[in-house]
Amino acid sequence: MDTMTVVWAVLIVLFLIAEGATAGLTSIWFAAGALTALAAAFLDLPVWLQIVLFIVVSVGTLLMTRPLAKKYVNRKIQPTNADRAIGSVATVTERIDNVAGTGAVTLGGRMWTARSTTGEIVEEGTRTEVTAIEGVKLIVEPQVAVKTEEK
Repeated sequence: MDTMTVVWAVLIVLFLIAEGATAGLTSIWFAAGALTALAAAFLDLPVWLQIVLFIVVSVGTLLMTRPLAKKYVNRKIQPTNADRAIGSVATVTERIDNVAGTGAVTLGGRMWTARSTTGEIVEEGTRTEVTAIEGVKLIVEPQVAVKTEEK
């Protein structure tokens, strides 16, 4: 058996193992290129031509299939219902104290544990804006009170 035949066969196996070990398409194109080069080795074509075939087939299959693979395999992350809370107004129902690890707000009729973005204590009854979600906690900041002029 020719040395290059063994090299291409080993590369095919390695690329397929790498493909199987990952969640997305990562090396299948190179396995196709190595398979083409293996066929060229069986036909006793020169090593330089085997390498050129490997590169051309690998790059060609990558360019042709990668956009389709990205479209159908790696779909966009869908926002959850919890993501809709960001930017909403919540009312503090339990004093928020990051140091003590206490605090709760209500949002849309549901109770959430909460922490302050600034670390300041936020008293019960304060209206806050949700700026982020970390795990099951809403990260909030107190809303600035807007003064209205009396007529």
